[in-house]
Amino acid sequence: MTIKIAVVGSINMDLVTSVKKVPIAGETVMGENFATMPGGKGANQAVAAARLGAEVSMIGCLGSDYLGDGLLEVLKKEGIRTEAVKRVEGSSGTASIILSEGDNRIIVVPGANHEMTPQWIEENRKVIEDSDLLLVQLEIPLNCVQKALEIGKAANVITILNPAPMTKLPAEIIQLADYITPNEHEYQTLSEEFPIAELSSKLIITMGDEGVLFYEEGKEVRIPAFNVPVVDTTGAGDTFNGALGVAICEQLGLKEAIRFANRAAALSITQIGAQNGMPTKKMIRQFFE
Repeated sequence: MTIKIAVVGSINMDLVTSVKKVPIAGETVMGENFATMPGGKGANQAVAAARLGAEVSMIGCLGSDYLGDGLLEVLKKEGIRTEAVKRVEGSSGTASIILSEGDNRIIVVPGANHEMTPQWIEENRKVIEDSDLLLVQLEIPLNCVQKALEIGKAANVITILNPAPMTKLPAEIIQLADYITPNEHEYQTLSEEFPIAELSSKLIITMGDEGVLFYEEGKEVRIPAFNVPVVDTTGAGDTFNGALGVAICEQLGLKEAIRFANRAAALSITQIGAQNGMPTKKMIRQFFE
């Protein structure tokens, strides 16, 4: 039986510069490489899930520019359903990414992503209702995130909220999510806003090379990371979320689902670009066997 996953989120073009040293204020440095690559947290998570065998539908917005043309074509080539991707006037979203010393710094310009409305989500509610799982992030307006989660919850669809980039969240959004997947920095912000004891059953905290932390019957459980050569960490979290969604739909226990997602995320950082390194199930089996 094919797993159906709906992703409501951003679609960006990543503008990636590799450099030995990140410049300080007022400094100019020579870069080593530049590339344009498809990205956006929504699109990344959609691609990650699609490569792992899910039937994925994307709900989002693209601009009327040439970047939008290219990004739409990428989604289609990945086998992602794009009937709910709306074209709007203006520019598509972009992310300027600096890669240095095995880490990244990112500046996102939302563009068309911030033209999404709750009405567009409502017009495509059947896409969510017909899915097994819904993935949302925070690179689109919060009222759209909440609307998508409300539809998913009402239809008994499993919901995953990846709270990135982190912002102040209304309690309603937190309550609607079945799982919340912050990284350690996002978790810190969440813990200042909400009692962690109330969130613990929902939390799956990604911690880079320190692995993943979640709670089982109120107790912390840590799943270690895999040791792989690090080329580019961009998209690792998105790979994790897409893979986690697939594994949950396949009814793996939460611990095994997290281990599977960890494997996928580990493979993703061995290549440059958010989507380039996202693996298939065959690639995961071959690498870890």
